[in-house]
Amino acid sequence: MQNDLEEKEKLLQQRLERIHAMEQEVLQKEKALKEREKAKKQMLLRLSPSLWDEIAAWAEEDFRSINSQVEYLLTECVRRHRKK
Repeated sequence: MQNDLEEKEKLLQQRLERIHAMEQEVLQKEKALKEREKAKKQMLLRLSPSLWDEIAAWAEEDFRSINSQVEYLLTECVRRHRKK
């Protein structure tokens, strides 16, 4: 019985080590993604007041900033264009 418990404990310890390794991998990937996001390009965009108002209202509905909403819309358009 003691051997059985020791074996189970050993297996649990190995699982825990694998979980810690996976957590470290996720943290490294998140860090790399954040670094990539910091490197965003800036651009000047002129919009009509009516379009600005529509995007602002939509952004508010989606709980986003106007900038984030514009980025989201552009990203969706690019994805759809790629699927053609």
